[in-house]
Amino acid sequence: MKFHRTIISLIFSLITVSSLLLSEGIISTVKAQGRIEQRLVARARQVTGDTFPVFVKTPRGANVFARVTPRPDVLRAIDNGLTELFTIAHRKGYGARLGHSYYTIFIARADRTKDRSGAYSPDIAVTANQYAGSVYDQGGYIYAAGMVMEFNHCVFAIAEHDRDLQRISNVVRYEGEHLILYHNDRSLYSRTADPSKSGSHPILQ
Repeated sequence: MKFHRTIISLIFSLITVSSLLLSEGIISTVKAQGRIEQRLVARARQVTGDTFPVFVKTPRGANVFARVTPRPDVLRAIDNGLTELFTIAHRKGYGARLGHSYYTIFIARADRTKDRSGAYSPDIAVTANQYAGSVYDQGGYIYAAGMVMEFNHCVFAIAEHDRDLQRISNVVRYEGEHLILYHNDRSLYSRTADPSKSGSHPILQ
């Protein structure tokens, strides 16, 4: 009987130690994820000048940071753009980063809502960089429908839309193309990373 009690005590001790190690591992993972999110949010604030107090997930699991809570149809439009991209990527034989949960999308305030022709075009003003001096240069900045901000965690920003949700899906797909290529076809990524030299989207068809 004493032997049985010793075995039971040992088992409980092992369970307690395992639970502690597991919980410490979970806590460490959560802290690491928190630090990554903080860096991503700081980068998005630097690029867009906005704050992003809202965090939600799309129905299919993509991560979304926004200034205001996105409408359900906006979240579905994001999912639709990613889903279309993944379907095409599968056909190309790609296998990396083909899941909604890999992606983080920042929805920023639109710096303009119409393009030069007057068409509805919510865009973000970003530093001109390689576009400086080109027809896109608006005086040190350009207007972009979206912008990749970080590759390892598949992060990009798009502008807020109040209509034309198909445009959201298109922008999500097009920004996602750069990330898919970065993780699956670095050669094609290098040739198409600069739209001013490689042409327009879609890249993958």
